[in-house]
Amino acid sequence: MMTKNKHIECLHSLLPIRDAIDVISGKWKLQIIVSIWSGNQKFKEIERSIPKLTAKVLAKELKDLEEHKLIKRTVYDESPIRIQYTLEPHAKSLEPLIMALRDFGLKHRKEVLAREYVINK
Repeated sequence: MMTKNKHIECLHSLLPIRDAIDVISGKWKLQIIVSIWSGNQKFKEIERSIPKLTAKVLAKELKDLEEHKLIKRTVYDESPIRIQYTLEPHAKSLEPLIMALRDFGLKHRKEVLAREYVINK
């Protein structure tokens, strides 16, 4: 049985994890961060780099990422106006997490596909 102190300790441990998940959760946020990380800095470049992502959803997600200080939106006073998205240093700290998720995804995909192959055989 969990004591009250252990319960409180657990809640305190989970709070920053929940905060992090709230910031990067959803189908698109990490994909957008990876796209910008890969050199796509214009709206259309980001949109084209992520299959099935609509312009409306991208605009909303970019605004949310900017509010959370993960990306920076820079407007250049040129003709035509140029807008560029770059990662903030805060977002760059996600690199180890993104790489760990990538590695897990590769292993998980291999595990699931291997299991499906055995079941369907």
